[in-house]
Amino acid sequence: MVPDMEAAGSTCVLSSSADDGVNNPELDQTQNGVSTAKRRRGRNPVDKEYRSLKRLLRNRVSAQQARERKKVYVSDLESRANELQNNNDQLEEKISTLTNENTMLRKMLINTRPKTDDNH
Repeated sequence: MVPDMEAAGSTCVLSSSADDGVNNPELDQTQNGVSTAKRRRGRNPVDKEYRSLKRLLRNRVSAQQARERKKVYVSDLESRANELQNNNDQLEEKISTLTNENTMLRKMLINTRPKTDDNH
């Protein structure tokens, strides 16, 4: 059973005698009172507000860091997209050039073949 707040408020006077306080019930109550006060400390409204503000601050910092990471990530994606678009444009130009060259070579090949008469 947990002692009431009266036990936490009791005072203990320690003497300089050889007694180490083991058999002193007043000292035991004070020790129990201190441990009770420690247990109830988390329920203190000031403590709750402090923890709440601390959590709020941690969340804000975490959110800001997440926004910064997202900016870097999006920036990297945009940079990569630009590189790929430039590479794609170059490849399309090369395809067009090679297609034109292929068409021209085919025409040249047709024109340079010896003409055979099917009449003979």
